[in-house]
Amino acid sequence: MDAIIAQGASGNNGNGNNGNGNGNGNDSNNGNGNGNNNNGNNNNGNDDDTTNYKELAPAKTGEERAYCNSKGACNSKTLQCPSQCPGKKPKNNKKNKGCFVDCSSKCEVTCKWRRANCNGYGSLCFDPRFVGGDGVMFYFHGAKDGNFAIVSDDNLHINAHFIGTRPQGRTRDYTWVQALAIMFDTHTIVIAAKRVSNWDDNVDALTVSWDGEAVDIATDGEVEWRTNGEEREVVVERTDDANSIRVSIARLVEIDIRVRPIGEKENRVHNYQLPTDDAFAHLETQFRFSNLTNLAEGVLGKTYRPDYVSPVKIGVPMPMMGGEDKYQTPSLYSPLCKACRFQRQTGFNVIKELAKY
Repeated sequence: MDAIIAQGASGNNGNGNNGNGNGNGNDSNNGNGNGNNNNGNNNNGNDDDTTNYKELAPAKTGEERAYCNSKGACNSKTLQCPSQCPGKKPKNNKKNKGCFVDCSSKCEVTCKWRRANCNGYGSLCFDPRFVGGDGVMFYFHGAKDGNFAIVSDDNLHINAHFIGTRPQGRTRDYTWVQALAIMFDTHTIVIAAKRVSNWDDNVDALTVSWDGEAVDIATDGEVEWRTNGEEREVVVERTDDANSIRVSIARLVEIDIRVRPIGEKENRVHNYQLPTDDAFAHLETQFRFSNLTNLAEGVLGKTYRPDYVSPVKIGVPMPMMGGEDKYQTPSLYSPLCKACRFQRQTGFNVIKELAKY
């Protein structure tokens, strides 16, 4: 079943200014709604069971298998990937879906795209356009060179850094998300798009840092970086040869991220008036959360509250979400804002910025 967006996301290729999506397909994994839509908060406590399994040797026909160690109905069962998606990490991510093993009460294996779906729940794409946990699409412009809390909860805080431009004759900035800072426990992981003059799909324009140190994601073999911290495992894996990754933070969030530029046609159609020496590389992102509280805050986070009612005007071409004053933070690395909830655990060290965003 495809996720349903309550307003405005068509399937045409194009930029968010006209409320258009990116036209890619949508599977049930591509986002989780609020309490009325099989929510992504997983308050039933089964989120740990989903990936609680042991890898088994593949079947004779090549499909990967898993033995479930979960506590529920799937306990001690062996699940095998279907022939349509025999492996969890397909080498050609653009054309092939990956196998997703779910040892929770669902006890199933499904084929899913391993990339951000800009029409799915929890997506953040374009300039910038959100689809909330309630399925409602809205825009939040922020400000050029500004930093805003996308999610702020007891155990998780995510900031976004905006780049932008204000063409002559316009009264506001056009903005895009250039970097994300994900804060949890005593750690911070930052994913950012490099400034690129001339875009090349085959050249990586994506950077990752862990607690202020640059991380190199391998391009062959397991094509991933992982760490087992004192609280939880963190995995960053490539989902394409370049410019596409998945970030998984155990029991908190899974994020699909892609770097893309503003193309010449897009620039011309929307009259962005971008300089010729900057492709305005930015992030297309989709979040899947675990264990958000019912008091989650942030531009996106608040849409996952079970009692949340969207204030945006439904039926207009560009439904706008305000709140810049509530969610602006002093820097990309700061969890402080008027409505923010997250507080750093003891032991956190101040991170020096790796680049000027």
